Amino acid sequence: MSSFLTRSSINVNPSNSQEGLTGGTTDWLWAVFAIMLVSDLVFIFWSWRRPIGSRVFHQLPILILTTATIAYFAMASNLGGTPVMTEFGYRTTRAIWYARYIDWTITTPLLLLELLLGTGLPLSDIVTVIFMDIAMIVTGLIGALVATRYKWGFFTFGCAALIYIWGVLLGPARVSAGNISLEARKAYVGSAAFLSFLWMLYPICWGLADGGNILRPSGEMIFYGVLDILAKPVFCFWHAFALRRVAYAGYGLSSGKASVGAGNLVGNAAAPGRTSDAGYTNGAGTTAGAGYTNGAGATNGATNAGGVNPTMGQRV
Repeated sequence: MSSFLTRSSINVNPSNSQEGLTGGTTDWLWAVFAIMLVSDLVFIFWSWRRPIGSRVFHQLPILILTTATIAYFAMASNLGGTPVMTEFGYRTTRAIWYARYIDWTITTPLLLLELLLGTGLPLSDIVTVIFMDIAMIVTGLIGALVATRYKWGFFTFGCAALIYIWGVLLGPARVSAGNISLEARKAYVGSAAFLSFLWMLYPICWGLADGGNILRPSGEMIFYGVLDILAKPVFCFWHAFALRRVAYAGYGLSSGKASVGAGNLVGNAAAPGRTSDAGYTNGAGTTAGAGYTNGAGATNGATNAGGVNPTMGQRV
């Protein structure tokens, strides 16, 4: 079957650059496509078995793996690339696979979100890290499309953004995860170290392939394919299993929606909340500036005195 797909994709979609894919390379890309697809289906089934309101760490992998599946389908079909003149070696045109960069622009922020939602890190910090990640991918794409030495300027910008991301992952995010629980810290540290190590290898591959033209397209596809398998399905399974030891409620990710069921019990435990004016008229609730409309005015007033409920700090 893979041989048929290989012959079909190369024949129907011939390479538009002098250095293109071979049959063996396309076989490898179809294999990576299959791994992404099967992993995606596993996470879809797994997320359905999770209680409603506690699926975020299983639904984010679905978005990641669906995107990667489509990207590898495009590359295995010999599509999603554009010819660019090489800077080093003999002057020739090499395919730059923009489909891969589109994949990374979507999936790498989601990978960071999957990781950082388990830390309790402030939303502003998460948004800044995601921005730096997008800047890293975009500068990598621009640099790959540039045929002169100026591409290394964009490469430098991307590496600087990656260093910022490492600083947050290995610094504030690690400390914040430890404030949740020891189990949350252990789960985060293992996953963050694994992902940080893998992301260190991506610039190396870029320098050897899109930048330096040392790796031919076959070597590039094998290198990036192995990294993508480790950084997406393997990482997602690793992280999801690591989080099984952590109580989901500890992350404060309750949606507050009535359809969630158990998540709504936080506000409704004191039944008088929605049937009397106690929540509005009691002294403790008023002086503390209670932010809720349920009945336990004194309790909610106390927890909201500082403007933040420690157990409901993040909402997803």
